[in-house]
Amino acid sequence: MDVFLEHLLHEFELPLSNPVLIFSLVLLIILLSPILLRKLSIPGIIGLIVSGVIIGPFGFNLLEKNSAVDLFSTIGLLYIMFIAGLELDMNEFKANRNKSLLFGLFTFSIPLMVGFPVCYYLLGYDFNASFLTASMFATHTLVTYPIVSKLGISKKQEVAITVGGTILTDTAVLIILAVIIGSHNGGLSQEFWIRLGISLAIFSAIMFFVIPKIAKWFFEKLESEKHSHYIFVLAVVFFAAFLAEVAGVEPIIGAFVAGLALNKLIPHSSALMNRIEFIGNSLFIPFFLISVGMLVDVRVILSGPMAIIIALTLSIVALFGKWLAAYFTQKVFKYSRTQRQIIFGLSSSHAAATLAVILVGYQAKILDENILNGTIILILITCIVASFATEKAAKKSVVETESGMDDFKEANKKDEQILLPIANTANMDKALEFAVLIKDKKSRNPLSILTVVPNNDAAEKNISKAKTKLENYIKTAAASETNAEVVATIDHNASSGIARTARELMADIVLLGWPQRKGFIEKLIGERIESILQLTEKTLFICDFERPLINHKQLFVVVPPLAELENGFRLWVSKVSRFSQELSLPIVYHCNEETQKAIVKCTKQLRINTVNQFCLFEDWEDFFILSKNLQQDDFFIIILARKGAISHLNVMENLPTKSEKYFPTHSKIVIYP
Repeated sequence: MDVFLEHLLHEFELPLSNPVLIFSLVLLIILLSPILLRKLSIPGIIGLIVSGVIIGPFGFNLLEKNSAVDLFSTIGLLYIMFIAGLELDMNEFKANRNKSLLFGLFTFSIPLMVGFPVCYYLLGYDFNASFLTASMFATHTLVTYPIVSKLGISKKQEVAITVGGTILTDTAVLIILAVIIGSHNGGLSQEFWIRLGISLAIFSAIMFFVIPKIAKWFFEKLESEKHSHYIFVLAVVFFAAFLAEVAGVEPIIGAFVAGLALNKLIPHSSALMNRIEFIGNSLFIPFFLISVGMLVDVRVILSGPMAIIIALTLSIVALFGKWLAAYFTQKVFKYSRTQRQIIFGLSSSHAAATLAVILVGYQAKILDENILNGTIILILITCIVASFATEKAAKKSVVETESGMDDFKEANKKDEQILLPIANTANMDKALEFAVLIKDKKSRNPLSILTVVPNNDAAEKNISKAKTKLENYIKTAAASETNAEVVATIDHNASSGIARTARELMADIVLLGWPQRKGFIEKLIGERIESILQLTEKTLFICDFERPLINHKQLFVVVPPLAELENGFRLWVSKVSRFSQELSLPIVYHCNEETQKAIVKCTKQLRINTVNQFCLFEDWEDFFILSKNLQQDDFFIIILARKGAISHLNVMENLPTKSEKYFPTHSKIVIYP
C-alpha cells in the first residue's frame, strides 16, 4: 500500500511529468474554461489564455513549457494561419486587394511611426532596439479569428482585408527582423539580399505553381480516399511552414500561403473543410492559446516600477497604433463603426509574430529583459482587449446582416428543401457534393435522397435494400455537417414517384441526373425528364458532372431573355452564386441588358460575394455559336423554361440532348425554374 501511495504522489509531483495526465488536464481545460466563462459573458479565448497563466510555470507550475507543449503550440499557431488562408474568400480578396494593400500599409506604418519615438525618446533605447520594438507593434496574430469564423462572418469584406493586411504586415516585419539581425551580426552584404530574394522567389513558385497541381492530381486520383485528403492537407501545411523557414521568413507565413494555395481546391462547405476546422478548433488552436498564457509571468509587475512602466507603455502604444490604423481604414473606405471595430479586434491581438520578433531580438542581445517581460504582459492585455472587441463587434455585425436580409426572408419564409432522386449510384458522390455546396446552411430541413421502387410483390424488400444501399451517402453528408435522410417510395413509374414526393415534401429544388439518349432504356430515362417537367412546377437542376467540381475554372452561364420575370429567378441566381462562392470561381453570364440589370440587383440583395462578368448575347436563333467561347475546364450552366413560360424559346427545345453533340465533355447543368 505504501508503495502504491508513493507512486501516486510521484505522479502528481509538480510540474506534472506523466504525458497521459498532462494531456487529460489540457483537455479538461479546453472543455471547461469556455463553458464556465460563457456564463460570465467572457470570450472563451480569454479563458484559455488565463488558464495557461494559472497552470503555467509562472502560475501554479502544474505544467512546464517543454518540447511537447511547444510542438502542440506550434501546430495550433500554424493551424490558425492555415485556416485564415483557407477560409479567405478569394473572390472578395481579389475584388478588394487594393484595400488589403492599403490596410496592410496602415497597420504596418502607423504603429511603427507611433512606437519608434516612444521607445527611442521616452524609454531611452538605442536605434536598433527601438526600431525592432516598434516593428513588433506592427505585427498582429489572428488569435480572435475563430470568433468571426464561428459566428459565420469570415467572408465579410472587413474580415477579408484584415486577413490580407495581416500577411502583408507580418511578412514586412519578419523581413525587417531578418535585416536587423543580419545588420547586428556583421552588416547587410549584397550576398544577404540576393539570398533572401532568391529563396523567397523559389518558395513562392513552389507554393503557388507546384503544390496546387500536386493537390489537384491527388484529390482527383484518390477521390474516394477521404481520410487521405486530410493527411495530405496537413503534410502540405507543415511542409510549407518548413519551406518558409528555409526561405528566411517565419513558418506562419508558410502556413498562411498553404491555405491560399489550397483555397480553391477545398470548398468551404465540404466534408474535408469540416474536418480541418473541427480538429483545429477542438484541439490544436486551444492548445496554442493555453501555451500563450503559459508565457505570461505576472510577477514581472512586482519586479520594480520600470517593468510596470515599460509593460503599460508597450501595451498602450500597441493598442493605440492598431486603433489608429483601423480608424484611418474606416475613413478612407467609408466603413461603419461596426466594421472598424471588427478590423481593430482582429488586428490588435499580439502573440505569434510578436513573440518571434522579441525572442529573437532578446537572444541576439538587442533587447533587454524589461522589453521581454513587458511584451509578455502586452500579449495578455492585447489578447483580452481584442477578444472582447471582436466578439462584441461580430455579434453586432450578425444582427445588422440579419436585419438587412428581412426583405429577402419575407420572400423565402419556409426552410429550403432539396430533393435528390437516385436512378443509379454512378455519379452519386458528385451529385451529393453539389447538393451540399448549394444547400442553405440555415435551413432546418434535411437533404432528401429519394429512391423510387416499382409497385410489385417485392416492393417492401426492394425498399429495405435501397435504404441500406443509400446509408453510406447519409454518412458522407454528415461529414460536412449536413443533415440528410433517405426517402423510399413505391410507384408504378419513377417520374410520378419523384413528382409526388416533391409535392409531399414541398421541395424547392429537385436535382436530377443527365438524360442519355443512346438506347431504348436511356430514351425512357430522357422521357422521364419530360414527364417530371409536366408533372411538377418545382425548380429542376439536371446535372452532368464530367469531372471533379474543383477542376473547373469558371461558371459559363447562359440566360435567355425575360428569365428575370420567372418565379424561380431569385432562387437559381442564389444557388449559382453560392456554388461560385464555395469553389471561388468567377461567373460569366451570357444574357441581354435587362437580364444583366436584374442579376446585378438580385446578387446585391443576396449579399453573396462573387466575381460576375457579363457578355451581351442577342443571337438566340444561333444559340450553339456560344460553344466557340466555351473552354474545356468551364462549368456550363443553361437556364431554360417550360413550354408556355414567358422566357421559353423554341430553339432551346430538347437542349439536354443537343448538348451531348456540342458540349460532350463539359460538366453542365440545365436549370428549369
